This record gives sequence, structure tokens and C-alpha cells, in this order.
Amino acid sequence: MTTRREPTARQLRLALELRRLRHAAGLTARETAALLDVSHVQISHIESGLSGVSEERLRSLAANYACPDGELIDALVAMATDRTRGWWEEYRERLPTPYLDLSELEHHASFRWDADFLHIPGLLQTEDYARALFSYVNPEFPGKEVELRVEHRMKRRVIIERPHPIPYEAVIHEGALRIRVGDRPATRAQLTRVLELSEADHITVRVIPFDLDGFAGAGSAMVYAGGPIPRLDTVVRDGPHGTAFLDAEAQLAHFRTLFRRLENASLEPERSRDVIHKLAKEL
Repeated sequence: MTTRREPTARQLRLALELRRLRHAAGLTARETAALLDVSHVQISHIESGLSGVSEERLRSLAANYACPDGELIDALVAMATDRTRGWWEEYRERLPTPYLDLSELEHHASFRWDADFLHIPGLLQTEDYARALFSYVNPEFPGKEVELRVEHRMKRRVIIERPHPIPYEAVIHEGALRIRVGDRPATRAQLTRVLELSEADHITVRVIPFDLDGFAGAGSAMVYAGGPIPRLDTVVRDGPHGTAFLDAEAQLAHFRTLFRRLENASLEPERSRDVIHKLAKEL
């Protein structure tokens, strides 16, 4: 099998899960290779995402690891045999890899949660809002680079706009709704867009108000993408050194709990719409 030059985040996740299964079984890569009668280099390539793995070999690995979780194995097989070349591939070598990895993650997600405190979440943004944001954050970018990022962000909205969209929930702090990323008309249009989307059956928007007592969670921004089973969920966080994809079980449990705390601190959807409507009228 051809060795990959740059595995995607999804391919690396599959590789990581296979390595976790081997570690849980207490086997070394050499011992696993001997059981399958292959070289340990091949096992190393599979576990680093540099090589794919067939369904037959993956199930053989699971059997040798005595993994009892049939749902997990079926989900890993689906990941290993998926040959999707999604719309994001047209941006390969045109945008940084994390942009494409996020698009692929969203494409396969079973649900999506967003929590944001400074900006409107990307899936809810208008073109003008996204353009103002990218232009400000990257003032050295030529116009075509900004437009490329805006175009990509707008295409990502397909997961909540397609005929069979995924359930989507956004918790947004009032501060993010009040900050004028663009001018007054652009801000009003952005709030109107959020209101329109919040009326959809599969979309829930909740607002954390300024006047909430005892709220110290403003550093908890996250994207939480549901996998086919909870173990394969993923958290995405942006930091000063780039985008991080988090998937350790303890991390996932932490962010699931954290999102529920943010949800409980927020207003009910109807009251949240009232807040957004009021802010839009004030502009």
C-alpha cells in the first residue's frame, strides 16, 4: 500500500485508536506484526497514519487485541474504508491543513456543539462578518487570500443547510453578539442571520447574558463534534499556536461536562432570541 505523505486528522485519529487498542492489549508493535505475519514497519506505518488498513486486517488486529467493543470496531472499519473526496479537497495546498481537517470532521459529525464568547460561531456567520474577521486578524493578507477563507467558511455551512442536516447547538455570550466585527449594517445583518437560523428545528441558539452572576467560563470556547460513538467524538480548540484536535477520553468527558455547564448557564432558546432581536433593533 502506498505510503501517505501527509495524513489527514481523520486518518491520524484512526491510527491513534488502533495504537490505543494495542496498548490496552499489552502488545508491542513487533509482537503484533508477528501475529499477523507482517513487518513491524508496516504496523508502525498503520499506527502513524502513513498507511491505510483494510477491513480484513483491521478486524484481525481487533481480534488479536481481544477488543470486545463491536460498535467501536465497526466505526473504525467505516473510517478505514471511507473513500470520500469531499468539497474541501479543492482547497488542498490553497489553505492550511487544519481548515481541511475541520471540514472533513464536520462532514462526518453526528452532531455539533459550539461555545463562543468573542465571535459569532463560524457556521452562523455571514460573508461580511467573516470577511471583516479574516481581514482584521490577518491584515497582511491580500484580498484573494481573505476571499478564499470566506468562501471556504461559507461552504462549511452545508452541514446545517443540507437536506438532512446534523443537530447543531450554539452557546454564545452576549459580548460576542454586541461586538461590531463589521460596521453597523453588517452587524445588524449578522444578528438577523442568527435569528433566522435559530428558528430551524435542528438548530438551537442560547445566549449567556452579561448580567449572569458567578460566571467564570469565558475561556471555554470550543467546537465539539460528535462521532458515530461517544469515544470517537472530537473537540477542536484554537490557540495562539494553532488549532488543536483533542480526543483523549478524559478530555472528551471534561468538555462534555463543560458544555453542559455553559448550556445550563445560558438562557432558554426563546429568551435568547428575544435578546438577539433586541440587540438588532438597537443598531
